[in-house]
Amino acid sequence: MYRRTFLAAATAAGVSTATPAGHRRHRLNSNDVEVLKAELVAWTTAESMHGGTPELEERAREITDNVISLQQTHTSSARIRSELYTVAAAFSNSAMWAAIDGERFESAEYHLDRTIRLAGLSGDPATEFRVWSHASVLFRNLNRPMDALAAAEKARTCSITRRDPLFASLAMSRIALNHAELGDDRSTMRYLDLAQKALDRSDPNKHRPTWMHYYDQAEHDHLAMVSSMRLARWPEAEKHAHRSLAYVRPALQRNKALLRANLAIAQLGQHDLEQAVATAHRIPEGLMRHTRVRGLMNRFTEQVTTLAPRNPEARDWQAYYRTAVA
Repeated sequence: MYRRTFLAAATAAGVSTATPAGHRRHRLNSNDVEVLKAELVAWTTAESMHGGTPELEERAREITDNVISLQQTHTSSARIRSELYTVAAAFSNSAMWAAIDGERFESAEYHLDRTIRLAGLSGDPATEFRVWSHASVLFRNLNRPMDALAAAEKARTCSITRRDPLFASLAMSRIALNHAELGDDRSTMRYLDLAQKALDRSDPNKHRPTWMHYYDQAEHDHLAMVSSMRLARWPEAEKHAHRSLAYVRPALQRNKALLRANLAIAQLGQHDLEQAVATAHRIPEGLMRHTRVRGLMNRFTEQVTTLAPRNPEARDWQAYYRTAVA
């Protein structure tokens, strides 16, 4: 299914899914770069729909390998060479993100090492920002909170954050989340406020890399929701979840599922069992099997059982969930 989705997205973008390694031109030019950029758009579309599947991770890795090979076997101007390293870093970073999203963290660490090298060769500030922003997410999942905070702060120092408030907002949202992981309530709230102010200053029509299109008010509230949950600030978490659901783009079905899973946990944190179960039931069964969503729903189901082990509604939910993820 994922391969068909990728092919359909690539076709819609006017992209041949045969990689440019099949081209037999001696000198690379801007057309080669544009083909790769269009394929990155197709990859991002597929990932937004289905999440970081192993198939999409492997596809991004293959394209990265091919772009690196192109650099060795063809000539190009310095500008084209830099753009090709930027595209290679983008695909390598995409492979890393797919591995993170699928909780394949050992694989993600491999992609991180290569992405850092490619981003350095590209000399592109936005690419460097993306590497460290995703590194922060990876380190947080590896239970390395200080490394995660350092990576988020490194992203904030990239020059792109001084030129574009949207990048600054994302960096500060991630810094806030890492402070929440460390239990620092005051710093978390401070950086969330700074992130919102920077987002308010950003120009929504400014040209940015395709991968940055996901960050908007909905995503800021998503990160604010997770930060609030880390601090057990359940009413604030619920508020941000509702706001994010109101703003999230319809095509981002995985994000909606993650939001509803977290919203259900936040409502359960306030002992609102009936509403929490109703929220959980709104997650499509197919998305409950997504790695990250399933992890949240396992946690939710365990908490339902602990909170109300003899409640008929809790028992009905347990039976439903076992069937949904079977």
